[in-house]
Amino acid sequence: MNIAQEFDTIAAIATPLGTGGVGIIRISGEKSFEIAKQIFSNEIKAGRINHGWIKDNKTKIDEVIILAFKNPNSYTGEDVIEIQCHGGLNILNAILELVLKNGARMAERGEYTKRAFLNHKMDLSQAEAVCDIIHAKTQNFAIKSARNLSGTLTQKTEEIKKGIFDLLSKIVAGIDFPEDVKEPEYEYIEEEINKITSEIDKILVSAKSSNILRQGIKIAILGKPNVGKSSLFNALLQLKRAIVTEIAGTTRDVLTETLELDGIPLTLIDTAGIRETQDIDKVEEIGIEYSKQSAKEADIILFLYDSTQGLQKEDNEILEFIKDKKHIIIANKTDLAPSTNSEHLSLSTVTKEGFETLKDKIKELIGHQTIEDTEFVTNSRQQDCLTKAKNSLGQALLTTQIKEVQDLISIDLKAALIYLEELTGEVITDDILNNIFDHFCIGK
Repeated sequence: MNIAQEFDTIAAIATPLGTGGVGIIRISGEKSFEIAKQIFSNEIKAGRINHGWIKDNKTKIDEVIILAFKNPNSYTGEDVIEIQCHGGLNILNAILELVLKNGARMAERGEYTKRAFLNHKMDLSQAEAVCDIIHAKTQNFAIKSARNLSGTLTQKTEEIKKGIFDLLSKIVAGIDFPEDVKEPEYEYIEEEINKITSEIDKILVSAKSSNILRQGIKIAILGKPNVGKSSLFNALLQLKRAIVTEIAGTTRDVLTETLELDGIPLTLIDTAGIRETQDIDKVEEIGIEYSKQSAKEADIILFLYDSTQGLQKEDNEILEFIKDKKHIIIANKTDLAPSTNSEHLSLSTVTKEGFETLKDKIKELIGHQTIEDTEFVTNSRQQDCLTKAKNSLGQALLTTQIKEVQDLISIDLKAALIYLEELTGEVITDDILNNIFDHFCIGK
């Protein structure tokens, strides 16, 4: 985007495309009120609900409500007009085209929130929380992301920065004004650095849980044909998603569905039965290759075998293939024959025996207790900033312990401050900024 486009007036549909009761077109920029007045039948007052018609010359397009916000009291910090019309796709597109024709341009991905950040309506961690809320796979993650939007991560980061700044100020004062201010004791500096580092650790300890909540866990169901993979897939989803028959090789492709397990987003993957035989056709052969690829990409594998047959050669070959992955061995069809191996989980997709045990084992492999205790939700960029700040503090600590000149300690403390300022967006490059907002949808 060039400088001329940076703060011109933008417009986009702010609601999901499709048929619905209400759709919203959002306009932001200095021409927002001017554009709205050209296409609206009545006077527009800020801070009021304005009712009337959108018109193209004398042709009525739709009966609407307009919400008008004067800067800086808006989401973006600019003049904003929100047109609430009926939610039909044709109506939304007709009004958007009319807005564009009268002086706005199409908004880019995340441009509204980017403007909110640039106009100091929110910091970068809060802007990223907006994206997390929109894309949240579970209610649990949405709630935790909302805490970041309210400033939880920002407040904690500011506390850490204040601790570094206070320590740095004492060191610099001792260096610059040695006759008036005494340099702090090395023992004191070491103690303060350790305190600050422990505060960063309180955020980073939740990094793994944050990634799980954001990205979810991939779980692939593997086994030879006819061991009940698709039946387990359907039973876990509580719907008939996969076709189930007694014919070997019924599942030819990889099926994926998402579900939530106690606030944890799971992507469940049903795969074609793996078998090595000359009697399979080309389509099933491709399906088997997809199954093997799904196993490689999965975080957890549910390996099924038929308890009425016990573990056979084909089963052991699959187990050898997945031995280095996290997996749960499941003896299925225990309603027909009990499992003879007490080390394996006994399960029946007919009676639902073993399902609660299976869910507990999945949560155990994920590390469910850490997810419940997640206080701070962070993304990989924020985690990288925190890690770099911690490393700089670690270098400052080493310099302190060998009692080097305090000027050298101050250099690493300043570096730690800069990394934390990157987290909140006080120090940021255009490339990083554009990369963040490119993950937003158009209209937000």
